[in-house]
Amino acid sequence: MDILLYLIPIALTLGLIGLVAFLWTLKSGQYDDLDGAPHRILHDDEDDN
Repeated sequence: MDILLYLIPIALTLGLIGLVAFLWTLKSGQYDDLDGAPHRILHDDEDDN
């Protein structure tokens, strides 16, 4: 039962870290252009050398 004194704060800390990471990705614009990547993969990049 004493192990719960360690596991609960560790679980809460990891959950908080995950939430902060998710909010950081929202703020940095990771999810702004959801259609861009599928369209970009279809187009060939040609070098104009």
